[in-house]
Amino acid sequence: MKKKFVTSILLSTIILSQGASLTTVIADSTDDKIAAQNNKINSIAAQQQSAQAQVDQIQGQVSSIQAQQEKLQAENEKLQAESEKLSAEIETLSKNIVARNESLANQARSAQTSGTATNYINTIINSKSITEAVSRVSAMSEIVSANNKMLEQQKQDKEAIAEKQVENNEAINTVIANQQTLADDAKALETKEAELKVAQLNLAAEKATAEGEKSALLEQKAAAEKAAAEAAAREAAYKAEQERKAQEMAASANTNLAAQVQAAQQTPAAPSVAQEAAPAPVVSQPAVQEAAPAPAVSRPTYNSSAVTYPVGQCTWGAKTLAPWAGDYWGNGGQWAASAAAAGFRTGSVPQVGAIASWNDGGYGHVAVVTAVESTNRIQVSESNYNGNMSIGNYRGWFDPTIAQGVVTYIYPN
Repeated sequence: MKKKFVTSILLSTIILSQGASLTTVIADSTDDKIAAQNNKINSIAAQQQSAQAQVDQIQGQVSSIQAQQEKLQAENEKLQAESEKLSAEIETLSKNIVARNESLANQARSAQTSGTATNYINTIINSKSITEAVSRVSAMSEIVSANNKMLEQQKQDKEAIAEKQVENNEAINTVIANQQTLADDAKALETKEAELKVAQLNLAAEKATAEGEKSALLEQKAAAEKAAAEAAAREAAYKAEQERKAQEMAASANTNLAAQVQAAQQTPAAPSVAQEAAPAPVVSQPAVQEAAPAPAVSRPTYNSSAVTYPVGQCTWGAKTLAPWAGDYWGNGGQWAASAAAAGFRTGSVPQVGAIASWNDGGYGHVAVVTAVESTNRIQVSESNYNGNMSIGNYRGWFDPTIAQGVVTYIYPN
C-alpha cells in the first residue's frame, strides 16, 4: 500500500513537471507568432507607404501634364482668335494698298501721256482774270494735296501690314508648336497613366489580406505592367517616327525649284477622259499666253531661307522652293493677298515657278508649280499634303481649280 502511494506521488510529480514545460513551450510559440505577425504588419505598412509614395509621384506627373495641356489648349484658342482677327485686318489693308497702287499707276500714266505739267501752266495762262487764275491754282493744289495724302496713307498701310504679318506669323508658329507639344504630351500622358494604374494596383495588392484577392490583384497588376510596357513602346515608336520625319523634312529641304521641275518632267501624264485615244504630252511650260511683264515695283527685301515658317508646313515648303516669297505672309490662304500688297503680280493662269495659293476659308494651302499643260492640269511640289511633311510631288497631274478652294497664282516677276 505504501509502495503504491509513493509511486502515485512520483507519477504526479512527473506529470506536473511535464505540464509546466508544455505550458512554457506553448506560451513561447504564441509569442513568436505574435512577434512574427507584428513584423509582417510593420513590413506591409512600410511597403504600403512606398507604394503610396509612388502613386502620389506619378499622379503629380499626370496632373502636371494635364495642366500643361489645358494651358496650351487655352493659349491656342486665344492665338487662333488673334490670328483670325489679324488675317481680316491684313486682307483689308492689302485690298486698300492694291487699289491705291492702281490709282497711282493710272495717274502716272496719265501724266506721261497728256503732259499734265504743261496743261497746268496753260490752264493758268489762259485764265481770264487773276481771280480765275487763283481759283484754278487752288483747285490744282487740292489735287496735289490729295495725292500726297494718298501716298502718305499708302506708306502707313504698308508699314501696318508688315507689322501685322509678323505678329500673325508668330501666332501661327506658336499654335503649330503648341499642337506638337500637345501631341507629345498625349503620348507621355498615356504612358504615365498606365504607370499610375500599375502603382495603384501594386498598392491595392499590398493592402489585400485575403490570399485569393491578392492573387487576383497580382494578375491585374501583371496585365497593367504589360499595358504600361506597351504604352512605353508606343511612345518610343512615336518618338522614333517623329525623328524619322524630322530627318526626312531636313533632307527634303536640300532641293530647289530646278530639281523639282526636272522631276516633274519625268512624271507620266495620265490621259484625261477626252484624251484617252492619244496620250497627252508632258509640257513643263504654260500652254497659255503669258502676260506682258509689269513695270518694276519696289518690294521689301526678304530672307532667302524659310526660317520664319514652321518646318514641315506648306508655307515652309513653298518658301524653300521660292525664296523670293515673303517672310511673314501668314497661312497658305493669305499668301495671295499678302503678295499683292507687297507688289507681286497675281492671277488665275498657272506658270512654272509660280506659287499656287488655295483659299478654302480656313488655313488654305500653298505649293510651287513645276509643270503646266493647261489651267486645269498642272503639277506642283509641296509639303504638308496628305500627311507628308517633306517636300515632294505627291499628286502628279491634277486639276488645281477643284483641289481645295479658290486658287490664285503668285508670279515671281
